[in-house]
Amino acid sequence: MKVSDCMTRDVQMTSPEETLRDAAQAMVRLDAGVLPVSEGDRLVGMITDRDIAVRGVAEGRGPDTKVAEVMSREVMYCYEDEDSAAVLRNMGDIQVRRLPVLNRDKRLIGIVSLADLVASGHTAKAGEALGGIVRPGGEHSQSIH
Repeated sequence: MKVSDCMTRDVQMTSPEETLRDAAQAMVRLDAGVLPVSEGDRLVGMITDRDIAVRGVAEGRGPDTKVAEVMSREVMYCYEDEDSAAVLRNMGDIQVRRLPVLNRDKRLIGIVSLADLVASGHTAKAGEALGGIVRPGGEHSQSIH
């Protein structure tokens, strides 16, 4: 099965010039923890609820701070024509729960999540990926380094 068969197509984006308040309110409306960040038709980053909390609020930035100041600029992504099982394995390896989906012209056309992949029948493989995502260590570990 290809990623295009199980991804979410209707993806709301934000811009680097919008505020953290705007992004957080969009996340509440969408019941989502992540928004792709675009300039024109190009994906330039991702912002998560964790980015807002850790790079925003914890660093003393207020709700009027621009998304550009806290978003992740290094975007991991997959292509719509990739095999969903391979993408799922990759998600476990790179420890992410969601990936933006691009066409071969590198335009955002959707987002794929672990939940999308489970719903499409990849239950066992999603469990393996989640095991990779939640493994201890790395940048987000609560263990003392």
